[in-house]
Amino acid sequence: MGVPTVSRDVTIDGRPIGPGHPPYVIAEMSGNHKGDLGRALALIDAAHAAGADAVKLQTYTADIITIDHDGPGFLLQGGLWKGRTLHDLYREAHTPWDWHPALFERARSLGITIFSSPFDDTAVDLLEGLGAPAYKIASFELNDLPLIRRAARTGKPLVLSTGLATLGEIADAVEAAGGVPLVLLHCVSGYPTPAEDCNLRTIAHLAEAFGVPAGLSDHSHGIAVPVAAAALGACVIEKHVTLARADGGVDADFSLEPHEFKAMVDAVRTGWQALGRVNYALEPSEAGGRDYRRSLYIVADVAAGEPLTPVSVRSIRPGFGLAPKHLPAVLGRRAARALKRGEPLAWGMLTPKEDVP
Repeated sequence: MGVPTVSRDVTIDGRPIGPGHPPYVIAEMSGNHKGDLGRALALIDAAHAAGADAVKLQTYTADIITIDHDGPGFLLQGGLWKGRTLHDLYREAHTPWDWHPALFERARSLGITIFSSPFDDTAVDLLEGLGAPAYKIASFELNDLPLIRRAARTGKPLVLSTGLATLGEIADAVEAAGGVPLVLLHCVSGYPTPAEDCNLRTIAHLAEAFGVPAGLSDHSHGIAVPVAAAALGACVIEKHVTLARADGGVDADFSLEPHEFKAMVDAVRTGWQALGRVNYALEPSEAGGRDYRRSLYIVADVAAGEPLTPVSVRSIRPGFGLAPKHLPAVLGRRAARALKRGEPLAWGMLTPKEDVP
């Protein structure tokens, strides 16, 4: 596909991202600040308290994304935002540029990484001035190859969201990135996304096809989908966060409240730990377990010289006798001595096979 070779591990703000590391969790603020700087700062606090690795903004103005027009194509016809114009929606949802320094300062004071999705060159310039450690390209901008090239010229890692894109368009975007450290996020740009549309097996295909860490940008309800993605090996999980869905906001419907976000963080990291490795050896938690598997035991007294029968020998727990696979070979063999109920069976307790009539 003409895709440049890219390192499989990516580092953002000192945190390595890749198959050998816990999932990198991004809390997407989007427009859930509802135009209130105090609320935006509280969202950063909540993301940090929930254990997110990063909080992400969106850096645009309504006039960068669209024009103020209500003609065909500019008026939303369905979904959560039916009846609104694009310009009206983005005017409400945008994060004012003069907030950015305070937001970056708050995140850094807490020790949580902060970066953003730029939507034009001036947004990249602003974020560069703030020392953003990475850039996210939103799904709807993935076909804006000049924007990707501009972000890539910073040399910072790029996170590309693939919603709405064909495989060929993803390849074009990866090529436009020009070999900078890259993460691809499988995304279904439905708001909200039904679980049956999520197609999480695509994550592994993206990683294999492009040789980069891959993850999920999720718009489903709840935490089941991101947890499943982590269990399938997603290296990054991005999810919207809100202080309270009941407060409303453009993205509140498919956002998690702080306690839910924390539950998701904990669950995706547990899911990643559970992946482990291909292993058939005993794990520490299984210590002693083999002693309580099935084995052959004397379950009724047997006099010396008497043959063993299904009445006197059975496969039971614990596991200190012969393996159950030997049952056909011991039935009919004679006892070399008197055998007592409850004894684990061993070969030395039986006469030689030649003694069986």
